[in-house]
Amino acid sequence: MSNLGSLLFLSLLALFSLTLSWYVFQALKTVLSQWDSPGGKAAAYLAYWLLTCAYVFFIISSIVTISRTGEISGNAQMGLNVFLTVTITQATIILFLLSEDLFRGIQAGANFLSNNISPKESYLPERRKFVSQLALLVAAVPFIGFVYGIVKGKYNFKVFRETLYFEDLPDAFDGFTITQLSDIHAGSFKDISAVQKGIDLAKEQKSDLFVFTGDLINVSAEEIGPLVDRFKQINAPYGQYSILGNHDYGDYIQWPSPQEKVKNFNDLKASHAKMGYQLLLDEHVTIEKAGQKIQLLGVENWGVGFKSKGDLEKALHGVEKKDFKILLSHDPSHWEQVVKNHPSKVHLTLSGHTHGMQMGVETPWIRWSPAKFRYPHWAGLAEQAGRYLYVNRGFGFHAFAGRVGIWPEVTVIELRRKTS
Repeated sequence: MSNLGSLLFLSLLALFSLTLSWYVFQALKTVLSQWDSPGGKAAAYLAYWLLTCAYVFFIISSIVTISRTGEISGNAQMGLNVFLTVTITQATIILFLLSEDLFRGIQAGANFLSNNISPKESYLPERRKFVSQLALLVAAVPFIGFVYGIVKGKYNFKVFRETLYFEDLPDAFDGFTITQLSDIHAGSFKDISAVQKGIDLAKEQKSDLFVFTGDLINVSAEEIGPLVDRFKQINAPYGQYSILGNHDYGDYIQWPSPQEKVKNFNDLKASHAKMGYQLLLDEHVTIEKAGQKIQLLGVENWGVGFKSKGDLEKALHGVEKKDFKILLSHDPSHWEQVVKNHPSKVHLTLSGHTHGMQMGVETPWIRWSPAKFRYPHWAGLAEQAGRYLYVNRGFGFHAFAGRVGIWPEVTVIELRRKTS
């Protein structure tokens, strides 16, 4: 982006933040309108705008840091956290104020047309104090939610279980279990003891097979170094297998030389081996049990709008159409665009990538995340004609250093043979 373009973007961002802050200020003025102390009221107003100016300056500084370094870490990451927390909180308040202002506007129009008010009165009714109080009260919910998500929620590991039934599952694999992790993003972790809780949770599942579906790091292979011995603790009787995600190629920073980028990629692949994970690069392995077999395929990253390097045909080479197949593919758009309609039936695809946008609502009644606007299947299970996709919500986090309502996940899939 050019200097002029950057200046324009930062100016628009500052204007956007100040506009939201000005609108929220109307609620503050309404709530404090009956204060008897003019000095106290002035002090409250001054404190609000001083905090607003400090907030906008911090956000602008964070954006500048990100544009210069190409990384979202440290203060820049904190800036993004603050921006999301404040903006969502402000938007909640403004939703109430806009609703009231629409009603006030209708009333003003009716007063103007009827002309039944005195000349000294305004056509536009005053804001109602209880609406502003309600707005501030309701906005406390997302505010507290984001604060919790930043401090604790990002390490609030949960086990998600699915039992899938297949008519052509080999008998020996009836009851076979798979633990899946995805999107570790090792460079984002600061609390190693909290990460260990997630690793322990994965170990406790005692599954037959362990798989990792990409994005081990953010940008550099060095990020996983302090965690290699910890993730190495995860073992399964039928092995540990992994694939690459879009972040694993080192494409998101400027390297001093092409050779440095190649070295980083080779170091990353070596890290998988150090953890005891067999990295599948457009290939397959045969999992055998009691003389029967299933095929485990793994492809490099393939995603709409991201690196599309994965080669499913190569991974299928030597696999028979009748074989039971499980595919590891980082980006769920691969399933949507290619896998679910492929001539060779892939029974189950395990993906990650979306993180569920790390924010949303998942209850027995409501399931929503901003990720839905980008991915038709952004978390959990999908199925078409007996071909299943499971999208893991991610173990780690990236950019926004928190999770609100979409918790870090350890997936356990149980395969069962469907009987008539």
